[in-house]
Amino acid sequence: MTATRYCRFLHEGRAHHGRIEGQEVVVLTAAPWAGGKETGLRRSLSSLALLVPSEASKVVCIGQNYRKHAEEMGKPVPPEPLLFIKPSTALNGPRSPIRLPKASQEVHYEAELGLVIGERLKNADEATAARAIWGLTCINDVTARDIQRREIQHTRAKSYDTFACAGPWAVTGLSPADLRILCRVNGQVRQDSRTSDMVFSPAQLVSFISHIMTLLPGDLVSTGTPSGVGALAAGDTVEVELEGIGTLANPVEMEP
Repeated sequence: MTATRYCRFLHEGRAHHGRIEGQEVVVLTAAPWAGGKETGLRRSLSSLALLVPSEASKVVCIGQNYRKHAEEMGKPVPPEPLLFIKPSTALNGPRSPIRLPKASQEVHYEAELGLVIGERLKNADEATAARAIWGLTCINDVTARDIQRREIQHTRAKSYDTFACAGPWAVTGLSPADLRILCRVNGQVRQDSRTSDMVFSPAQLVSFISHIMTLLPGDLVSTGTPSGVGALAAGDTVEVELEGIGTLANPVEMEP
């Protein structure tokens, strides 16, 4: 299957979906997973303000899903996926700034493979879950690490506005099984791994989640980060790159 890129973008104050064709975007009538059709309109990709690829109702995240990351956190490999949720208000698109909250002195990047869910899903087996993964994207699961260390659960540390970066687009027709995943800060490589190091596969994760909560079309599942996490500072630029998908870049600044 040929990999195809789809984006969501802002034009004249409204969000639109499109299929990327070279340096142009073919505008769609609706989200591609919802049956959006081509309108015949085309826009220059370089001229568009790209948004998070989907209007997710939630971002379901996975902790300690790479063996080496569990080791660096001093945690055992979990027997079941460890889940937490980021609210939709934390979503942050490509090139939009990550804002460091005054309440935290140690905010970390976390490069992750993101899954875009294409259909309503509940109590799915792994085969059904695999078919429900419509596409793949890049996610930066930004985390207030100092807050995370001192609290029992992750909600506060993970949920600040701008802490769920996703994009720059979503890709279909690409297997998530063994992709290189990188994170760079100011051009320096900080994380470099492969998705084959995951403890639980994307299909296993989506199936597990669906037995707890209903997944809706456009929801995002962030599949965990490899080893090499570290702190960000105002003035940095952080990039998450996934093989075959693209590069998600965000500047970093202090919150106003």
